[in-house]
Amino acid sequence: MDTIIAIRSRRSVRKYLNKEISKEILEDIVDCGRLAPSGYNEQPWIFVVVVDREMKEKVAEATTSGKFIRDAGACIAVFCKKTAETALEDASAATENMIISAQAYGLGTCWINVYKKSHSPKIKEILNCPEDMELMTLISIGYPAEEPKTPPKKSLNEVLRWNKF
Repeated sequence: MDTIIAIRSRRSVRKYLNKEISKEILEDIVDCGRLAPSGYNEQPWIFVVVVDREMKEKVAEATTSGKFIRDAGACIAVFCKKTAETALEDASAATENMIISAQAYGLGTCWINVYKKSHSPKIKEILNCPEDMELMTLISIGYPAEEPKTPPKKSLNEVLRWNKF
């Protein structure tokens, strides 16, 4: 799929078919995350791909807004070193790369907000997170069970400025 088409057609998906995602596709998607830019080229990330049904269930139950993770083919947890100066930006870039690459494979995703949220410590415990790492994002990923609705987006004229505000 063309990159521009992938970006323009991507929608958050919260309903998934009960269909396994191949290890090769998941590895390729994570590889796209690994290739994201990072501050000072630190690459402070570790990606934990959760495909075990019981583990997905535990992660889903721990979240406040990601219960649909249990039905996804996989969940990718993005962790970064706590000491990384640009960890939030780095994790966001890697997450977006994975979301776009998943779209190119015909997979649906949803970015779940977990950075320093009340439910994050429990998820970190479930995934055996080392003390020096921080949970940055979760991505549910799977084959969409339905065509996601297109949310209204602001027009380009509403958000674009040239040379000054």
